[in-house]
Amino acid sequence: MTDDGVPRVGTAVHDGGSGRVGLVMGREGPYLQLRPLRGGREWDADPAHVRPVGREELLSARLAEVNARSRHRI
Repeated sequence: MTDDGVPRVGTAVHDGGSGRVGLVMGREGPYLQLRPLRGGREWDADPAHVRPVGREELLSARLAEVNARSRHRI
């Protein structure tokens, strides 16, 4: 966390507004820029609705993404 309570770039967080887990990529105006763990398009998140995730929650989110990817393979 930074001095103003905002997670640092690279921190895995849960966005309560969207229900998604992502990595903090930066800040744009009042919003944090988050990117999905697997990569992809960033989204804006209100810092008031973001919290760092623990190891178990991060592992669970990564496993869910791997499983989703494997279901879409031919």
